[in-house]
Amino acid sequence: MKILVLDVGGTHIKLRLSEQEEVRKFDSGHLMTPQQMIDGVRANTSDWPYDVVAIGFPAPIINGKIAKEPVNLGPGWVGFDLEAGLGKPVRLINDAALQALGGYQGGRMLFLGLGTGLGTTLIVDNVVVGLELGHLPYRKDKEFEEYVGVAALERMGKKKWQAYVFEVVARLKAAMVADYILLGGGNVKKLTELPPGSRRGNNADAFLGGERLWRTQPVVSTPQRGDENVH
Repeated sequence: MKILVLDVGGTHIKLRLSEQEEVRKFDSGHLMTPQQMIDGVRANTSDWPYDVVAIGFPAPIINGKIAKEPVNLGPGWVGFDLEAGLGKPVRLINDAALQALGGYQGGRMLFLGLGTGLGTTLIVDNVVVGLELGHLPYRKDKEFEEYVGVAALERMGKKKWQAYVFEVVARLKAAMVADYILLGGGNVKKLTELPPGSRRGNNADAFLGGERLWRTQPVVSTPQRGDENVH
């Protein structure tokens, strides 16, 4: 079974075929409609034969369907038939959960995506649970993601931001009784060292997650929320 994996972001859509190393991408943006994405996928995979598709998408996913329009793409996603557009069976999961699934190494793992905000997903014995930990109150009536998101990094500088990342990781790891933390998202590369009990995600995690979505068939608890937090 050849699996085409799409990692959909607000700037680019990345594509990879299972058992291949090559990654292709094309521009997305705040005006991209689902039909434009379909056209882009077809144009970039004309020489790639595939049987099924896995998609990590930056919006709430409920029962395998897009439940809310994404904030960083164009309109028309809710109710759009992606399977009909691509002509292949599709499995859909939010982008944070896709990265988490790809980096999962068994046991009880908490994924924290350091991006615009704080994306969070818990995986326990191959059951994927989307969380909203980034919106819990933390300090001075502000949420966790207001201390570890990109705005905090820009406001307080890397050194102070990293100190808050260490503290937030420790608190959430303890609260979720996680065996380990997987740190992903665009800003994980800004960390000069990693918090105890954590490891850095890999750029290929999303693609491996898409393959696992079909090959290992994990249980995906709903609802899930995926958004700009990850990319």
